[in-house]
Amino acid sequence: MEDLIFNLFIFVLASFVGFELITKVPPTLHTPLMSGANAISGITLIGALIITGGSDSPYAQWIGFAAIVFATINVVGGFMVTDRMLEMFKKKEDN
Repeated sequence: MEDLIFNLFIFVLASFVGFELITKVPPTLHTPLMSGANAISGITLIGALIITGGSDSPYAQWIGFAAIVFATINVVGGFMVTDRMLEMFKKKEDN
């Protein structure tokens, strides 16, 4: 039970710090930072897979599963947003 409380504390703290950091980024830096965020989310996804697979606690497995879901959404959404933003910089062909 003590491990669960510690893990939830780390999760809440990381969520708060992440939210505060993201809201402070100016709009002109969103595109360059998106690729770095995707890389970090990929690392998070791999870590969540390792922790979830190696854990015996059902609580840790559920939290790990939630981390896998959220990291996957973040990676896929990040790639979609990056692709959409890069489309804005391509030259349009005259027909």
